[in-house]
Amino acid sequence: MRICIINGPNLNLLGKREPEVYGVTSFEAYLSQLQNKYPDITIDYYQDNVEGEIINLLHRANENYDGILLNAGAYTHTSVGIGDAVKAIQTPVVEVHISNTFSRETFRHQSFISANAKGVIIGFGLLSYELALQSFLN
Repeated sequence: MRICIINGPNLNLLGKREPEVYGVTSFEAYLSQLQNKYPDITIDYYQDNVEGEIINLLHRANENYDGILLNAGAYTHTSVGIGDAVKAIQTPVVEVHISNTFSRETFRHQSFISANAKGVIIGFGLLSYELALQSFLN
């Protein structure tokens, strides 16, 4: 099985950025733990702060993976283009969020991705990625 994780803006700062919201672990450290826990699954990881590059990553990942875990960060709430890209590809996408977006600012309650995602995992910290990964195993 091949899984692609795509993280959006500012998620390269995990472990440093707002630790009270996002925790103190870098994504690279968490990814290493995830890969060790699931050695039979190829997990590729990409992060970009640029909206168009995230769309390009989704297009390139299409049909090359069994599933995509997408945390589009703030673009979740603003990018019709990323939502359209998720709708346009055949590979199933699970939308992932580290924090509970519904307990935060009102603008974070809107998602342009959810309607076209296989599912949405919100608010379980970095464990959200593992829960999303497990959705492809069951």
